Amino acid sequence: MAAAVSGPEVAAEGQEPLLSPGEADEEDSGRDVVETQEHYKSRWRSIWIMYLTMFLSSVGFSIVIMSVWPYLQKIDPTADASFLGWIIASYSIGQMVASPLFGLWSNYRPRREPLVISTAISVAANCLYAYVHVPHSHNRYYMLAARALVGFGAGNVAVVRSYIAGATSLMERTSTMANTSACQAVGFILGPVFQTCFTLIGEEGITWKLVQLQLNMYTAPVLFAALLGVINIILFFSIFREHQVDDMGRQCKSVNFEGEESNIPDQDAEGNIDHVAVVAINFLFFVILFVFAVFETIATPLTMDMYSWTRKEAVFYNGIILSMVGIESVIVFMVVKMLSKKTGERAILHGGLLIVLVGFFILLPWGKKLPNIQWQEIKNNSIPRTAATEMLMPFWSLQATPLPSNHTVEPVGCPVTQSWCLNTPMIYLAQYISSDILIGLGYPVCNVMSYTLYSKILGPKPQGVYMGWLTASGSGARILGPVFVSQIYTHLGPRWAFSLICGVVVVSLLLLEIVYKRLIAFSVRYGRMQEENC
Repeated sequence: MAAAVSGPEVAAEGQEPLLSPGEADEEDSGRDVVETQEHYKSRWRSIWIMYLTMFLSSVGFSIVIMSVWPYLQKIDPTADASFLGWIIASYSIGQMVASPLFGLWSNYRPRREPLVISTAISVAANCLYAYVHVPHSHNRYYMLAARALVGFGAGNVAVVRSYIAGATSLMERTSTMANTSACQAVGFILGPVFQTCFTLIGEEGITWKLVQLQLNMYTAPVLFAALLGVINIILFFSIFREHQVDDMGRQCKSVNFEGEESNIPDQDAEGNIDHVAVVAINFLFFVILFVFAVFETIATPLTMDMYSWTRKEAVFYNGIILSMVGIESVIVFMVVKMLSKKTGERAILHGGLLIVLVGFFILLPWGKKLPNIQWQEIKNNSIPRTAATEMLMPFWSLQATPLPSNHTVEPVGCPVTQSWCLNTPMIYLAQYISSDILIGLGYPVCNVMSYTLYSKILGPKPQGVYMGWLTASGSGARILGPVFVSQIYTHLGPRWAFSLICGVVVVSLLLLEIVYKRLIAFSVRYGRMQEENC
């Protein structure tokens, strides 16, 4: 959605800031002072700190994702893969709980407070993770608590998004939201890279007996993340400042200010938020995150079943594919900033959902060739019953499941215990790669457009709680994604799984059509700005 300002022009990112026109009338002087050079630089320095915070938040999740299972086995050999599922899910659960709370806090107090406290929680949780080997019992539960607290600290994503929404004009909004999502994506990509570098330390590493600290390939990444968190806190105090501008880029009043800027009136906050549009975007965002969580989770079991890859091959090849998808996403984030100025956010969101739909439609089994069947260890043709805790277990966590003692070669192929393997055509590798490319293109488009539209719909109102609910809906989607895969894919197969996903995306497209005209900026809705290309 592009908007034309019916007042003073707004300085876009990278342009010179607008200064007070000397001939402004006395009555309008408080509203026509867009910003001074000093204010402009301070505002963008603070926004860059928010970019860094988003990057560090995603690094905190991904930097240990590859080593959680071996570290869990090392500190507690009795832990099974189902408990690993709870550990992985605990991050998203913690973030889902914390996001609305931190968002509410940021609505009534300076945002520095929840940002500092949440980052400090993440630092402490990472240090706890490094010491989970010390207790003589219940080590697995300490690890569970540590990951849940890291996720709780990551609830500051809601504060970051609400700050950026409040500190940018409509003309700057899409660009900054895209940059924020790009920083988040880069964090997810670089986290495993950092982990790989720390594997050079080895499992034993160095022990500092005075403080009972083991610096090894499992603890070094979280200690590094804790160090980055401390640096982030220092930047919050030294560089970060509270800023609030209206949709046209003019300074306005905010409860977050403690200085003289709070004297500037906030006339544009008058009016009610369109809650139908708010609920619609929350639903669309949930669907977007849900289908991508399914895409991430299903990659390893699907390729093992269809192409007879071993666990090691599936993890390695899919790791490369997902890395390429991540790089593709960052490029898309950059391109979408320019494209939105010509077509508008709603049209791009519509196009992104269509691309995702095509991506999953391609994955439907169409041919006649059946996948190779894994005949080993057959006892009957029934489908194994799934324990309640296993419902949260991501499929890629099964890579570390030990082989039976009487096996020397890992069995490969589609297990006959999955009855659909006997009658469902295989998905060709070309289908899988094409789907990866399309989903990697559609997902980032939908992600950034959802955030951008959401922030524009909310307008100058405090956005902390609303951003908290949006983040929580995304966290919930990441929890339910693995559950969907573990139940639908295992029991019914890819035809049912991908058909249901296509159905969900179609429902989302229909909802978008219904609310399309309501997804407009707050200022446009109340006639304070003119809408173009929407």
